[in-house]
Amino acid sequence: MPERSIAEEMVRRSEPDALFRNLTPVDLESLLYDWRLWRRPKQVTPLGDWGFWLILAGRGFGKTRTGAEWVREQVEAGTAKHIALVGATAGDVRDTMIEGESGLLGVFPPGERPRYEPSKRRVTFSNGAMATAFSADEPDRLRGPNHDLAWCDELAAWRYPDAWDMLLFGLRIGDHPRALVTTTPRPTRIIRDLVARPDVAVTRGSTFENQANLAPSFLAEILNRYEGTRLGRQELHAEILDDVDGALWNRDMIDASRVTSLPDMRRIVVAVDPAVSSKETSAETGIVACGVGEDGHAYVLEDRSTRGTPNEWASEAVASYHRLKADRIVAEANQGGDMVRHTLDTVERGVPIRLVHASRGKRVRAEPIAALYEQGKVHHLGMFADLEDQLCSWVPDRSASPDRLDALVWALTELVVDGARRAQTVSPVSLEQDNPWIPR
Repeated sequence: MPERSIAEEMVRRSEPDALFRNLTPVDLESLLYDWRLWRRPKQVTPLGDWGFWLILAGRGFGKTRTGAEWVREQVEAGTAKHIALVGATAGDVRDTMIEGESGLLGVFPPGERPRYEPSKRRVTFSNGAMATAFSADEPDRLRGPNHDLAWCDELAAWRYPDAWDMLLFGLRIGDHPRALVTTTPRPTRIIRDLVARPDVAVTRGSTFENQANLAPSFLAEILNRYEGTRLGRQELHAEILDDVDGALWNRDMIDASRVTSLPDMRRIVVAVDPAVSSKETSAETGIVACGVGEDGHAYVLEDRSTRGTPNEWASEAVASYHRLKADRIVAEANQGGDMVRHTLDTVERGVPIRLVHASRGKRVRAEPIAALYEQGKVHHLGMFADLEDQLCSWVPDRSASPDRLDALVWALTELVVDGARRAQTVSPVSLEQDNPWIPR
């Protein structure tokens, strides 16, 4: 049984009406925003001389609330003046860490809320302390500023690991600079290194420790869909999973060839592995863009996989085609080639489409691609957390190959294995101008 907060324990032992009957509205508001009452023991700031607090917890554990309350605690104690708020994307920082229901603005009483200036990416507190928002998609923005405190959310899903390095270089002012990392775990190199460091306080928790604050329908759905699965162990119970025995890919193989810049591209294609249906419980449509460079190596440029209607996934694929100046869209035709072509033509008639048929087994198609990775001839432009999870957990002949993996295999087969025609060279400068995923 998970440990309860003080408030939960009070309610369990007494009638709620008796607890609050004689309190004024001011008293009630004070209680509502007193984190000491509502936090569970695992959400309490650890004691000790640590430099990093790493919270590895399942979805719905309360990581965001813990992060926001920790920043508030440090600001009110006067121990933080220059704070970095870093999320996987700019939207994540804004929508979750700052403006979200459990975000930084929401944990302060209404009369004490800090001033948020979105155009300046800045939150200013009543005592003059300032927090600046940063996106891990733009590592260079972290190169100059200095901070005495940092809150990093979903570090395991950051596209560019360089953002973490840049943050550490700037975490160097104040009496005791510290960082809190709140993340659902993935077995990335950064997470493994953090767990192994002696100056890291590690807190682990599962989704179900916060079930009192989660909708019963949410709990029922995730139990039905994920409990007992490998993904459930990671996303709900916050386990750092090792590489799967028998999988064609592993983390070290991918990490060894990861890049943050590109050579000139000979060709770029966008591959689509369409889902059979568009229900909420359906698989995603895999949409992965890859290119082959003048050096003869292959590069994974984007993963825009989505769960949506045919029009939605087709629009995403066509947008990626234009954004990267690709020369064609490659789509699996086994689930209905005419439907796939018609759907893409509906979004934009005339987009070059090559329909491919799975005449060979999935293992046979995937093995040559995995061999290219082993040879160091395939490079990921940054990190693709969901795609890499699929690559490193799929074991041929034990389960169906997942959507993102299939799209990747189709793209790299078109570019490299089948020796497709060469297209006009595309300069990486033009890619950088139009591709928001490339760091600036």
